[in-house]
Amino acid sequence: MLGLWVLLGTVAVALVAGAVLRAVNGRIRHGRSPAAELPEPVRELIDGGADVTLVQLSTTFCAPCRHARAVYGRLAERTDGVRHVELDVTSRPEVATALGVYRTPTTLAVDARGTELARITGVPKLDELHDALAPHLVRG
Repeated sequence: MLGLWVLLGTVAVALVAGAVLRAVNGRIRHGRSPAAELPEPVRELIDGGADVTLVQLSTTFCAPCRHARAVYGRLAERTDGVRHVELDVTSRPEVATALGVYRTPTTLAVDARGTELARITGVPKLDELHDALAPHLVRG
């Protein structure tokens, strides 16, 4: 009988954990922080000619990072003014720490001055991402 309760408890915990992970995956949060607060490796990647640069922070063995790369690549191909770059923070944990990044992929949407427009955790949906960035796109 005790084994049954342990099994039911484990299933309940797994369901709750799955629901929480599903809720935060692909979440887009709006925020602003000046370029001076961005670590140098991130500032170097900002494209001054783009309305929005998507700086994807990834790690070597991150499977969702590959999926996020595909979404961001499609958005950058289809949308004028958007550039996608990737920064592997596997050997640069200080960059992730300075930005408060605790999971990958995390992507910063920054303007040409380095102001953080949005922060995306996980793999976003293409339409939701485009809608969130649209107000910041001069070209379309």
